[in-house]
Amino acid sequence: MNAMKVILIPVTPFAQNCSLLCCEQSGKAAVVDPGGDIERILEQATQAEVTIEKILVTHAHIDHAGGVAELARRLKLPIEGPHKEDQFWIDAMPEQSKMFGLPKVEKFQPDRWLQQGDLVHFGQIELQVHHCPGHTPGHVIFFHQGTRLAIVGDVLFKGSIGRTDFPRGDHTTLIRSIHQQLWPLGDDVQFIPGHGPTSTIGEERRNNPFVGDHAHNE
Repeated sequence: MNAMKVILIPVTPFAQNCSLLCCEQSGKAAVVDPGGDIERILEQATQAEVTIEKILVTHAHIDHAGGVAELARRLKLPIEGPHKEDQFWIDAMPEQSKMFGLPKVEKFQPDRWLQQGDLVHFGQIELQVHHCPGHTPGHVIFFHQGTRLAIVGDVLFKGSIGRTDFPRGDHTTLIRSIHQQLWPLGDDVQFIPGHGPTSTIGEERRNNPFVGDHAHNE
């Protein structure tokens, strides 16, 4: 099984978990959700002695996607994700930066929109794509079967779930996404959320007050 190493790089004032995924066989890497702090991401890639091959995006909120255009331009990288339902968030990038008082951020155009069942490749690594709307309508997550690791953006957190009070967010849809797309991955699967510490699917099924197995029975 091809080995994948993950380097977590918290970026932006939102301390968003940007992930540098490294294929140990080939020395190639993918960056998931470069929200900003491009220099820090590039520095980590240099230290890990990997070559960034592509950018992957879970959803188009500014803390996750604010650095996509700049990184893609600087390294001439293809952009894969999110699902096309997040186009309106990409179009609103400049307004998002204004709203949060951040430097103006450029829009980007994904080279490939992702949908349920797609596969993403870099080096010798293959990731499965699951469409998980609710936090945003076009949110996707990435799952690596070999290391039993999922990168879930703002769908699920340790002890919590994604916000649904943004435009086109929907609480019922989010809960359905978690039950139908994340739980079947397996209790042993570790996940990296968009913010905060990692957890496992099993841990959240047991203890998450919003979406755990006991939550909808009470």
